[in-house]
Parts: sequence; C-alpha cells; structure tokens
Amino acid sequence: MKQLIYVNLGQIKYQQAWEIQKKLVKLRYELKIPDCLIVCEHDPVITMGRGTDKNNLLVSKEALQEKGIDLCEVERGGDITFHGPGQIILYPIVDLKNREKDSHKYLRDLESVAIKALDKLGMKAEIKKGLTGIWVNDQKIGAIGVALSRWVTYHGMALNVNTDLDHYRLIIPCGITEYPVGSVSEILSKTINIDNIKELLVENFVRYFGYDEITVKEIDQILQF
Repeated sequence: MKQLIYVNLGQIKYQQAWEIQKKLVKLRYELKIPDCLIVCEHDPVITMGRGTDKNNLLVSKEALQEKGIDLCEVERGGDITFHGPGQIILYPIVDLKNREKDSHKYLRDLESVAIKALDKLGMKAEIKKGLTGIWVNDQKIGAIGVALSRWVTYHGMALNVNTDLDHYRLIIPCGITEYPVGSVSEILSKTINIDNIKELLVENFVRYFGYDEITVKEIDQILQF
C-alpha cells in the first residue's frame, strides 16, 4: 500500500512551517514516516529562493517590517515571491527515489494537480513553455519552488485564491515583468470558498501521485518519532 499522511496546519508563520518541513524530510529519508502532504496558509511573508535577483525586492527590509511582512531567504528553487492569507500552500514531502528520481516530472505533476482543480471551477489554467507555474489568461496564479534533500522533496506550490495582490507591488514576482500576477477570486470576480479548493487539490494530489491510502494526522503526532 502506498500511503500518504495529510496535515492541515491552518494559517501559520512561514518560518514555523519551514522548520516543520525540514524535520519531516529527515524522518522521511530515515524511513520513519511515509510521504506527507502539508496544506496551509501563511502570515504575510516575502521569500527569496536560490535564484533570486536581490533587485527584485522593490522596498527595504524596514518598509516590510512596518507593513508587518516577514522576509526570508530559503533554499528552494526560483526567485522572489509573496505568501499570505487567502493563498493555498502545498508542501509535499515526497521521496522521489520511488518516482525514478525525476524532479522534472514532479514539477509537471504539481502543475497538473492545480490545473485540474481549477478546471472544476470552470477556469482554463495552463502552463507556459519555459516558465514554471500555473497560468490563467496570461496571469500567473500559481507559483512553484522546490528543494530536494537526499531525493526527498520539500517546499512546493502556492495558489492565489483570495490573496491580496497589492503585496506583489513590493516585488517583481518570480523576476517576471511581462506577465501580471492574478488570483482565482479576481479572475472570477467573487470571493472563493478556499476550503473547497483545498479539498480539490488534495484529491488531485492523491490521484496524480498514486496513493492508495491517506491518513489525516496532527503535526505533533508525526514529529514524535
């Protein structure tokens, strides 16, 4: 049986979720736990991945502090982005040794998980050649940035649902200037039930990654190992 543990962290500070991921990664490559999927939202934060051009941060750290926005430099791939309330985060802890160590296919599958979920809402989402992420009407509504440790994945995907897009004016998102950032609610001109989309994403993740059994747990139950 291919098992998946599902954890819903609710809204949590980015740094807390980051530390949880790293602990789960260690447990996974020690074979103490099966693959995991963390779903959460974050308090406002700007994160800078390994490929970040520092010029893509358009304000000072002090200005961010005044706005109550954290700033974190992390080891995921990709450039600068924003996370905040109304944005769904998926952090899969997946051992790619069981998936032929194919990180490229892993990214494409993550994109497909979101694209199929949005299709249920009547939205035609797609990928763009040469650009990782999820796009609707030339607006980027989903960003992906991952890291690997001994072939175990962490970090993951962020999907803008009811996100306050004004925060993206503080940065050049993902270093892309030719396309704007969008959200599901902005495109559909209505506030979206975010829990419904979380359920769709989890269902699609289970299907695309071929899990036979999904177990819902509290994070403390997993970290006790």
